[in-house]
Amino acid sequence: MFGGKFKHNVDAKNRFFIPAKMRDELGSSFIVAKSLREKCLKIYSTDAWNHYLEPIRQQNRNLAERALRFLNESMAQVEPDSQGRIVLPQELMDFAEIEKSAIVVGCGDYAEIWSENAYQKQKEEEDLAAMVAELESFGL
Repeated sequence: MFGGKFKHNVDAKNRFFIPAKMRDELGSSFIVAKSLREKCLKIYSTDAWNHYLEPIRQQNRNLAERALRFLNESMAQVEPDSQGRIVLPQELMDFAEIEKSAIVVGCGDYAEIWSENAYQKQKEEEDLAAMVAELESFGL
């Protein structure tokens, strides 16, 4: 399970440090892809990525092909270097509007990478009370 929040800088070569606890769970190679809902990147182990894509593959062909194209066209299969850094492709950096610093947030079976500014804005706009009310409507 991925948890916690970590702030790290991105260097001039788009190298970004992934926390050791996350690397241990992700394995020697893992996936970084665009989020469908927010301006952030998602990090999945290879198995979790395939599990994430499976329900999309079950949708009607038109929707499935569009979603799979969006998710796969710029996703990166990355391998951390000896210092635990990965290289983020410029297209993914641009999508998430990451410049100098970024936040990694553990989200259970995946993690997210946010630009520091976008993460702060998302936290400010988040309506925790509405989310709790919605969860309670499901009996949680």
